[in-house]
Amino acid sequence: MDLTSLQRLFYLTSLLCCTTNTAGLTVSPSSSQLFEGDSVSLSCEEDDSSAGWRLRRNTTRETRTQCGADWGESAGSSCNITHIVPQDSGVYWCESREGATSNSISITVTGGAVILQSPVLPVMEGHDVTLHCKTKTPPSNLPAAFYKDGSLIKETTGHMTIHHVDKSDEGLYSCDITGHGESPPSWITVTERPTTAGPPSTSPPSSTTSPPPLPVWLSAASVCGLLVLMLLVLLVKRCVERKPTGE
Repeated sequence: MDLTSLQRLFYLTSLLCCTTNTAGLTVSPSSSQLFEGDSVSLSCEEDDSSAGWRLRRNTTRETRTQCGADWGESAGSSCNITHIVPQDSGVYWCESREGATSNSISITVTGGAVILQSPVLPVMEGHDVTLHCKTKTPPSNLPAAFYKDGSLIKETTGHMTIHHVDKSDEGLYSCDITGHGESPPSWITVTERPTTAGPPSTSPPSSTTSPPPLPVWLSAASVCGLLVLMLLVLLVKRCVERKPTGE
């Protein structure tokens, strides 16, 4: 391999290692359901603005359309919808110029009088989740019935808290307020809690014990760093070999 090829390989490896940026989508207000006429702001929380993250969505009317084209007002990596309508219901996500995508968020917009405020992002096992059953006009703490997968789970006032959620709590939730109506359904996803190490052992570690696994991003960074270092050594060695012998 000649010096020019090594230089090109070094450049490409460095570029690959430095373009692993990601983004996470957030929404404000943080609710999977909204009333018609509400305002909502969606933002791509990004590692590097140079990746050019933009909001896209899929609805029943359109596919992969970008904020600012036919819907919303684009503001860099954010998008604002000042008067949301039922036709804006759909799946939203961030996408970079290179085609990388973020997590997705489902938003339901209703022209009815009742919504269920539930988390837009997955809930981790062991956490508490509070669901709010709200009417479009005050008061918003009226007696409400909460349902999971079509079955009544609780009747209470205004809100209901699920303590220490687990995978069995995953499902389709809705609520009903007598005299006002029923909310649309929303799916709540529960993710597994990351595994943690057990209590420290009193015996000395075995020489055959494997080291703890590195996080994915750290492993990738280590591999990239090693590749760059190896290529740098080859470049230096190649330059030394090409130096005139008379010097």
